[in-house]
Amino acid sequence: MRTTTTTNTTNPAVKLIGVLTILAGIVMIAAGGVTWAMVTSQLKDEHITVAAVTKEAPGRLAGNAVADPFTAYAQADAIKHHALTASGGKTYAQVGDEIKALTAKLTADGDSAKEIAANKDVLALNGTRATVMNGSFLRTALFASVIAYGVAALVIGLGILFALLGFALRMVSTTTVATSTPAAPAASAPAAPAAPAAPVTPAAHAAPAGDATE
Repeated sequence: MRTTTTTNTTNPAVKLIGVLTILAGIVMIAAGGVTWAMVTSQLKDEHITVAAVTKEAPGRLAGNAVADPFTAYAQADAIKHHALTASGGKTYAQVGDEIKALTAKLTADGDSAKEIAANKDVLALNGTRATVMNGSFLRTALFASVIAYGVAALVIGLGILFALLGFALRMVSTTTVATSTPAAPAASAPAAPAAPAAPVTPAAHAAPAGDATE
């Protein structure tokens, strides 16, 4: 028969790395959660309601309060639609180019700066540009909150991954080694003492032949 001996060996360096990885994961999960909560709180404080894109197709989230990445994105999309509708489909840069072109034309026609500033077409374009500019700023702020939500979710996910990796490192830091050795031979039983020899009885002496009775 063989005897099996189990020995547990722990690697301190791997175990320490596992503990630090778990702690890093916990910190990342907490940081991501706090960031998510802060962004949500800031959005709720603004009391923004998702606007309808159009009367015919208002959008699934229209009328809801902006308080998460989905409603923030929906509101940014609605603002983009309304801003482009107001500008005739032109962006802020394109409206600015129209103002520059109109100003150059009026200057070439001999209008003074005061007359150009009071020109109804210039005033209309300036109003349109202000509307598009405000829409761009609002969309940028909403997209910033969406990005913040994404970063928070990413950090939380990485924190969970780090925590699981740390637990795995702690598990592999301890190695179990089984050693099999042959069993010691059993001691033989002592031999039984030999039985004493039976005593020898002396045989009777035969009578001498000359003494026989006639």
